[in-house]
Amino acid sequence: MTFVVGLGCQRGCEVHTLLGLFDTALAEGGIERTHITALASIDHKRDEPGLQALAELLGLPFHCFSAEQLAGYENRLSHKSAVAFAHTGCYGIAESAALALAEHLSHGPARLLIRRRKTAQATFALACAD
Repeated sequence: MTFVVGLGCQRGCEVHTLLGLFDTALAEGGIERTHITALASIDHKRDEPGLQALAELLGLPFHCFSAEQLAGYENRLSHKSAVAFAHTGCYGIAESAALALAEHLSHGPARLLIRRRKTAQATFALACAD
């Protein structure tokens, strides 16, 4: 089973903020950190220090997708954010990125196991694929 976490965040979001959301959402879903295969986001966040630090801290690969690639997942989102669309051209970064990477890594269909979780500075979603 492939488990992928999708993340979105405001510029300058601290790693401890991301880690807190990550751990809280996984605990609520009954998933252990060790089951996570990779992290995903939108290409605008490729150089975001907090996301890079989280990937390094967890020892996980960090993959990014373009808004065009993520747009294909719009009809599968639990929530469509007009704010996210205004800033990125994508209605939901965390869920879209998680689905995109889970499907890329497994070469098959993925589903959201943990739908969008949000704090003031970040979003989290978990997708899985067989």
